[in-house]
Amino acid sequence: MDEIKIFAPATVANVACGYDVMGFAMKDIGDTMNIRKIASKKWVIENGRGCEGLPIKPTENVIGVAVEAMMQAYGKPIDHGFHFYTTKNIKPGSGLGSSASSASAAVFGVNRILGKPFSRKELVKFAMEGERAASGSAHADNVAPCLLGGFTLIRSYDPLDVIELQYPDMLYASVVHPQIEIKTSDSKKILKKDVPLKDAITQWGNVGGLVSGLAKPDYELIGRSLQDVIAEPARSKLIPYFKKAKEVAMQEGALGASISGSGPSIFALSFSRKIAESIAIAFNNVYASNGILANVYISQVNSKGTQVLE
Repeated sequence: MDEIKIFAPATVANVACGYDVMGFAMKDIGDTMNIRKIASKKWVIENGRGCEGLPIKPTENVIGVAVEAMMQAYGKPIDHGFHFYTTKNIKPGSGLGSSASSASAAVFGVNRILGKPFSRKELVKFAMEGERAASGSAHADNVAPCLLGGFTLIRSYDPLDVIELQYPDMLYASVVHPQIEIKTSDSKKILKKDVPLKDAITQWGNVGGLVSGLAKPDYELIGRSLQDVIAEPARSKLIPYFKKAKEVAMQEGALGASISGSGPSIFALSFSRKIAESIAIAFNNVYASNGILANVYISQVNSKGTQVLE
């Protein structure tokens, strides 16, 4: 195999209570990447639509960093390099896993070209190095669901232990992305270094409740558990009209709503397409009425994750 085309989905990370440990993949929303062998033993990165302003130097781009980490683990010499061409539909700084999509697509595609020496779960740790380059933190709550699909839980980072969670088929996400950029590295800086024990206990309970609610499934329990007392109070201040957007989502029947990743995107979960569409309209109205451009998405959970496109 000399050339391959990859689709890597957008992701919602944290999922309210699961800061840096939970995430899910979205369906039909994501980036595409063409990867081909080249004679030069280099990584050549070419930016397509939606990649404006992103670095092309491999040591500064998540693609190059993630692939280099994988090749170090591969440990065998190869007689060629790779050319990467990305079309990005997930805007950087959107809170929908833009850097994770690029890193995941790159390692997934190169792994296929090399004959699949690594499993999908093994690819997660390489894609995490791309996240480290993008945000200063090697977190997996975006790259794990991006590569594996579905809902994922990072039980441990040392050693890395990724759990694929059960979840109901009839679960919809409505997402609004106000057209402003919030860098993950900046949003992490505003979080408190120390968490009061009371808040930690609340958060642990909600994570357990959300995992249980997804598995049963128990939609009421899912809704009760979609509460974030650690990141949301601080990060929501960076997102215009966050409180109003969350309020209208709940009024339209959302199980719960919170910040997607580090923001500014906001997600709401519901148990029917009809409710999800009503929430999306309400989200759009909040920002349109205040003169802020916003993209709105409706998606079920993507069970497949990163895939080869025919």
